[in-house]
Amino acid sequence: MKLGEISEIKTGIVLSRKRANSEFELVEKYKAIAIRNIEADGIFNDEPIEEFESNDELDKDYFTEEGDIIIRLSEPHTAVYIDKSKVGLLVPSQFATIKIEDSRFLPEYVAWYLNLDKVKIELLRHQTGNVMSTTNKNVLSSIDIREIDKERQVKILKYHNLYLKEKGLLNRLIEENENTINVYLIS
Repeated sequence: MKLGEISEIKTGIVLSRKRANSEFELVEKYKAIAIRNIEADGIFNDEPIEEFESNDELDKDYFTEEGDIIIRLSEPHTAVYIDKSKVGLLVPSQFATIKIEDSRFLPEYVAWYLNLDKVKIELLRHQTGNVMSTTNKNVLSSIDIREIDKERQVKILKYHNLYLKEKGLLNRLIEENENTINVYLIS
């Protein structure tokens, strides 16, 4: 199946067109996702979500909802599943929002699938632009999504979540060891 057959895909809003240039233009403040908020393995990091000052009240279609997937339109094309802790964030034009409409596919599975190397390589082949290469909605729509039963999707997600926890623990252990070594080197 193609991603476009099982989902609705929309690109984010161009923030420069809606930025308030002075406090007199300010209509609303929103929390906006930035590229630096997302890790290469498809999770949000601890970087603070920046505040965007808008000169207009923005349409709700530009904000994350639980179950959405956002994908970065430039390399490395990282996809992130939106859980309830990340609802209501403004999605800028560097990302697209994917809403899964086919009940045979779990959004978390699709996000995991979009982060596979073979999908990222496919997206790289179809990039456009000279200065900053990006992909577009049509290319995203044409991505083949492997259909498997939901039980297997759940197993893949459990294994993937375990992998992410393990990776996080290993990274913390490395940081602690580096700090310990630095303390001993200084004293």
